[in-house]
Amino acid sequence: MWVSENRSLPFKQQHLHKKIQVPIENFVVRGKVLKEHRLTNLRRRVAREAATLLYTSQEKEYKQAKKRAAKTLKARVLPSNLEVAEELDKIAEQKERSSRRDLLLRMRKEGLEIMKTLKGFNPRLVGSVWRGTAHKNSDIDIIAFSQDPKTVIDQLRKAGYDVASSEWRSVTRRGKKESSFHIHVALFSGDEVEVTVRAPDALARERHVEKCEIYGDDVTGLNLPQLLKILKERPFEKFVPT
Repeated sequence: MWVSENRSLPFKQQHLHKKIQVPIENFVVRGKVLKEHRLTNLRRRVAREAATLLYTSQEKEYKQAKKRAAKTLKARVLPSNLEVAEELDKIAEQKERSSRRDLLLRMRKEGLEIMKTLKGFNPRLVGSVWRGTAHKNSDIDIIAFSQDPKTVIDQLRKAGYDVASSEWRSVTRRGKKESSFHIHVALFSGDEVEVTVRAPDALARERHVEKCEIYGDDVTGLNLPQLLKILKERPFEKFVPT
């Protein structure tokens, strides 16, 4: 099907103008492109707003941040966790600049000391400090494995760490309910550490199965020897899919 496309021309040129026959499919395609462009821009705006909520600690979880951002912008589209993470990284770079590298180095060294204290519990550094995407409001996330979480708390306190609080949490993974114990440690620097204690039988399984809800890759983290090597050779390395 064809339609005429009228173009505005100066009066003197109108007599030279001939109607151009344009397939209606062209208008359909153009409409789809414009719609996709608007949706892409809207997703980016929602992602930016969600990232701002996370960066300023107004929200702690990606899911809630995205819902709140969409409500604020009156949008019916939600970005992926990865899109939010990318915007969050941009915000941190813009606001913190070179100080962000100093922060990452400090937090990785602090994580190392905690892991040395917990070396008998197979600790692993995970989260944004492992990834290399930490910012000023990030925590140091460490996973430890023990049948009795109290022994982990005792070890931290014995080393002089301030255990601020602890609690049990339950999550559902692969249709199965799993519990983990979370220990919150306050450091003299003002940084905070969250040690997640899981049962020893989860150690081998999680190294191969657990997928990151943001990047979609395996959450391998860094064990104590690996972190030592990174700090010695490539202290600012990022561990994010490219």
